[in-house]
Amino acid sequence: MTSTVDIAAPATAAEWPNPPRPGEPTDRAVHALPAAATVDVSVVIPVYNEEAGLHQLFARLYPSLDAMAASRGHRYEVIFVNDGSRDRSAAILAEQFRARPDVTRVVLFNANYGQHAAIMAGFERVRGACIVTLDADLQNPPEEIVKLVDAMKAGHDYVGTIRQARKDAAWRKTASRAMNRLRERITRITMTDQGCMLRAYDRRIVETINQCREINTFIPALAYTFANSPVEIEVTHAERAAGESKYSLYALIRLNFDLVTGFSVVPLQAFSLFGALLSAASAVLVVWLALRRIFVGPEAEGLFTLFGIAFFLIGVTLLGIGLLGEYIGRIYEEVRGRPRWIVQGVLESVAEGSGDDVPPPR
Repeated sequence: MTSTVDIAAPATAAEWPNPPRPGEPTDRAVHALPAAATVDVSVVIPVYNEEAGLHQLFARLYPSLDAMAASRGHRYEVIFVNDGSRDRSAAILAEQFRARPDVTRVVLFNANYGQHAAIMAGFERVRGACIVTLDADLQNPPEEIVKLVDAMKAGHDYVGTIRQARKDAAWRKTASRAMNRLRERITRITMTDQGCMLRAYDRRIVETINQCREINTFIPALAYTFANSPVEIEVTHAERAAGESKYSLYALIRLNFDLVTGFSVVPLQAFSLFGALLSAASAVLVVWLALRRIFVGPEAEGLFTLFGIAFFLIGVTLLGIGLLGEYIGRIYEEVRGRPRWIVQGVLESVAEGSGDDVPPPR
């Protein structure tokens, strides 16, 4: 179970990374930073058609991270993943890289592969012991990152967030609450606010996520399944600074289908049980109609009732075919073995790395 806590600031930066907790294996060296790593906190930000708001993001993100570095002593890096933007987002990110090459890296996709694919590509390149994900729309203020880092320093390996006074449309908030309840019942994954992507992960969890080869996934839920000490904290929420949301109603429905079918077979089991109950009810109805035929004789009054029952059963059958198709479709996408994304280019300082160590298409 997750919980909401108040986090105190760490005593010294030298405490990073976290020491083993009671009952945890002491072989943390297996998950230690590589020798070339020089940062404590990696911030991964997917970007898709965010031209209008990127400069506002830079103006708030870098000063807040610089302040964290000065007060906490945490070295940081920012990894932007351009998810095939069709506007000037890639050019603006390149300008920002030239302005702050010491702490900025940019991964460029050749096409749009989706928010979670972009985050996964960023995960493959992080160097920090603590990894924070943040959307580029400024609905989650960058100033809140330090709260997540402090929570990680307090001994947690996964920090979820709960948005206070959400600024989204009423229909989006209602749908989000409904899906939260449904997802928790089906998957047993406890997340108060699944739609907030401002989250922090221990490097061990990110390395485990990188070993998963799923085409369709939901990173916060996947990370929760690997966490030993998850926690949730409250963060502020604001209206989108510029541009418009990239998640339409259909995209949100598809995302929740991926969440449910990717982490549970309960829908299939529930439908199987429903089918068994319908079969039993149908058998009882057949016996009842046969008895009426024998003792009452032929009658035509129940014809439309039978039509109604037939249409209901046809609808249930089509629903079952669609549900089964969701799972089969996931299998089809997995067995094709196609790259999950293709990296067109990477902007990073020569001192940090070279193109020789760029991971192949995923």
